[in-house]
Amino acid sequence: MTETVFRTCPLCEAMCGLAFDVDGDRIDAVRPDREDVFSHGYICPKGAAIADVHNDPDRLRTPVRRTASGTFEPISWDEAFKLVGDRLTAIRAKHGADAIALYMGNPIAHNYGVLALRNGLFNAIGTRNCTSAGSQDASPRFAASYYLYGASLASPVPDIERTDYLLCLGANPRVSNGSFLTAPDVRRRLQAIRRRGGRVVVVDPRRTETAREADEHVAILPGGDAAFLLSLAQVIVAEGLARREHVALRSTGWEQIERRLAAFAPERVAAAVGIDAATIRRLAREFAAARTAAAYSRVGVCNGAHGTVASLATDVLNLVAGRVGEVGGAMFPTPPFDAKTILKLTKADGHARWRSRVRGLPETLGDLPAAILAEEMETPGEGQVRAFVTYAGNPVLSTPNGRRLAAALGQLEFMVSIDLYINETTRHADVILPPAWGLCDDHVDLISTGAAVRNVARWSPPVVPKPKGGLADWEIVLELIYRLGGGPTGVRWLDWAYRLGRRIGFTWRPESTVDLLVRLGPYGDGFLPWRKGLNLKKLKAAPHGIDLGPLEPGIAHRVMHRDGKMHLDVRVLLEAVDELARSLEGHALAGGGHPARLQPNNGANGNGAAGRPAFGPGDSLVLIGRRDLRSNNSWMHNVAGLVSGRPRCTLLVHPRDAQRAGVRDGDTAILESRIHAGEVPVRTSDEMREGVVSLPHGWGHAASAPWQQVAAAHAGVSINDWTDDQEVESVVGQSILNGVRVRLRAKVNAPNDAASPTAPALQR
Repeated sequence: MTETVFRTCPLCEAMCGLAFDVDGDRIDAVRPDREDVFSHGYICPKGAAIADVHNDPDRLRTPVRRTASGTFEPISWDEAFKLVGDRLTAIRAKHGADAIALYMGNPIAHNYGVLALRNGLFNAIGTRNCTSAGSQDASPRFAASYYLYGASLASPVPDIERTDYLLCLGANPRVSNGSFLTAPDVRRRLQAIRRRGGRVVVVDPRRTETAREADEHVAILPGGDAAFLLSLAQVIVAEGLARREHVALRSTGWEQIERRLAAFAPERVAAAVGIDAATIRRLAREFAAARTAAAYSRVGVCNGAHGTVASLATDVLNLVAGRVGEVGGAMFPTPPFDAKTILKLTKADGHARWRSRVRGLPETLGDLPAAILAEEMETPGEGQVRAFVTYAGNPVLSTPNGRRLAAALGQLEFMVSIDLYINETTRHADVILPPAWGLCDDHVDLISTGAAVRNVARWSPPVVPKPKGGLADWEIVLELIYRLGGGPTGVRWLDWAYRLGRRIGFTWRPESTVDLLVRLGPYGDGFLPWRKGLNLKKLKAAPHGIDLGPLEPGIAHRVMHRDGKMHLDVRVLLEAVDELARSLEGHALAGGGHPARLQPNNGANGNGAAGRPAFGPGDSLVLIGRRDLRSNNSWMHNVAGLVSGRPRCTLLVHPRDAQRAGVRDGDTAILESRIHAGEVPVRTSDEMREGVVSLPHGWGHAASAPWQQVAAAHAGVSINDWTDDQEVESVVGQSILNGVRVRLRAKVNAPNDAASPTAPALQR
């Protein structure tokens, strides 16, 4: 009999409400939940196609082990867990805990059970070589927030429900529905700004989907965001438009920032950022004069050479214009799950508490930059990585110089992956442990509510029953933790109690952690029976969610500094601002913006880079990424409905750049960077700024062709074959994925490595 189950979509940050028509374990239809308190009936193509992942015949249903011939064979859960536990324990005993590296993919942010076990897994393994998808696109924001607010997860979001002026940089919320800006149906919300007489300005090298519907598009040079934002702040100060009372109320150390702003006068930064001084001054005056205004920056900004300074500069601009913590400005949500409690429980918050072995790159929020993985596997010596654990990630496609990483994975002593698919990364694993797919488990958004444009809370039930013998993600991770001698919390005495309880049949469940966080949160009942606050039982009784109201003025409720203010006089941030000011002399903002303390190791860089001519500011083109509404990083390209239609893995090139390269629309051309030359299909488009080309993220599925039939038919190429693992951001050491120097030429006398890597001759 068909029943309807209401559920928050677990695919991205937007938290859209879905309605599933379910008959047993069969999903008959997926519709928008029109009564959802947050999304109000909005759904994107990915959410509509979520049942296709559930039904995908290529998705793994049982553990598999790689054979000597390179194929995979099914094994039991008991065999799989014993093999993994024994091998990882033996490698750790022989070579030390740092010989095991860990990579956590983006889906961990949408799986509260595994998120609650993150600290327990780190402690059970004992390694410092932990990396994640977040270390590829969010570490600059995390580090800036950690220093500014005392909490990495404290990130102000634009109050787009009430703002009159939105300045958007390096973000395409029309496609992403927000990133560090949880806002389903962003298009409607942006249109509402304009309908009420407001203004939307998008600053991006490409005329994105968001820019097409904005009042103004400003085509900046890749890597110029930090200097541009600081220049706006300089104009506001120099012209007497600064809200100094607001600055004093919300921050300390302002004089250190103001003294440095003089180096970013519009006339000094104009050439480096590609925007004339008059436009910079006009935008600064508009931003300061608007009744309410908010500046918002995201992935395109974070992935540049000065991503941390750009994140800082975003908040500095909001501060000096009097917008931080103000209605219609840059505000802090009040999520139902107290971020302070989460950070205290995980002990993950921080920056540069340890560094990588080979290059000395710093950790951020418990993760080292993922760009370290290949070199840590290749470089002999104490602490060399010999085993690898991945959870729901595909670093071969999402980290720089992916071909080098793929080669390094092939040399490991052991690798285990927790994943739904055999993909470009997991094909190297000795054992793959497939979860029973998230729709078989309940769902709570622990992270996204902390970036939402309205305060909401929701618990979602399982949509379909868990198959016989299937295990949820958290059950797999918990078993690995126990096999490695740890416990679910990472707290020694508490984990000892949990291990003891396990012997008598007591099982830790993530629901208990969520109930604790809700009840101790700002809306919780505090475990007091006479209070009317929230608890998990009340969340379960509200199938469409609970609306907790608009964002609240002020910042002290999210700031962890004792004085409740932003701290601007932070040495590491000020030094990075000084370095950026010096780099303006040579206009070297795109690619290679790292200061001396993070100089790359130009030794073994792999994949034919040796012998290539050096790339630098004299090269004609700069490569940036992009995303598509029908694409979810790398892992939903095996859904036919999402990859149908025109090819989307194409290199966007301005017509004049194409003409100079001797390339026409529809051609296959050769794109060359310092580390790679390969074929790319070209699409000419005047939406690109001249001198900038764009490839989408997440493609390059030729290597997984034997196991993903649909993705193989739409393989595309991986942009990260061209990005350089030796070029890193100035503070956190994150890969520079936007602003890569490249050359484009017609496909004539192509070099030997020009063709995309071919799939291995393996059987299904």
